[in-house]
Amino acid sequence: MKNIVILISGGGSNMAAIVRTAQAQNWAKQFNAQVSAVISNKADAKGLAFAKEHGIATAVIDHKAFADQPQPREAFDAALMKEIDKHAPHLVVLAGFMRILTPGFVAHYEGRLINIHPSLLPAFPGLHTHERAIEAGCKFAGATVHRVTAELDHGPILAQAVVPVLPNDTADTLAARVLTQEHLIYPKAVAELLTTT
Repeated sequence: MKNIVILISGGGSNMAAIVRTAQAQNWAKQFNAQVSAVISNKADAKGLAFAKEHGIATAVIDHKAFADQPQPREAFDAALMKEIDKHAPHLVVLAGFMRILTPGFVAHYEGRLINIHPSLLPAFPGLHTHERAIEAGCKFAGATVHRVTAELDHGPILAQAVVPVLPNDTADTLAARVLTQEHLIYPKAVAELLTTT
């Protein structure tokens, strides 16, 4: 079985979109694949409840618990890898996981680690993408599914969706329009990877 481990930090709407698609399209039969675990760095992440309701294993590795370590990011990533590796992941999917991962973590999952970013990469890597797109006068915005590399938001692009930036858009209205497309392209990109890897 090709196990998919999804990492979240909050509501997990992209995770939920992937889980629903996996069930609706019967990925277990079609690809011999399943979402085997959802892991968060925040105990109060609302997406954990959705995962539990769908019979998916959950875990919390709180990054704040490593704050007093000599190298807190490395210590957190090591603990996270240990938890992920319990599930022998075929893919590790970042779905609103708000942590910058260390090069060692990225290397450990090379070729198996993917992310979705709310801009048309390579434009606007990092945070506040919607505000930056509006301030720059962009006519279009969107979302990008990409492989994760050590350089933030710069891995090879797997899928993109484009939405218009409307004259009266705020960061919130643009974000909502982009998110509807994220929920379509992320499950599709994961499914495509399952057919080719």
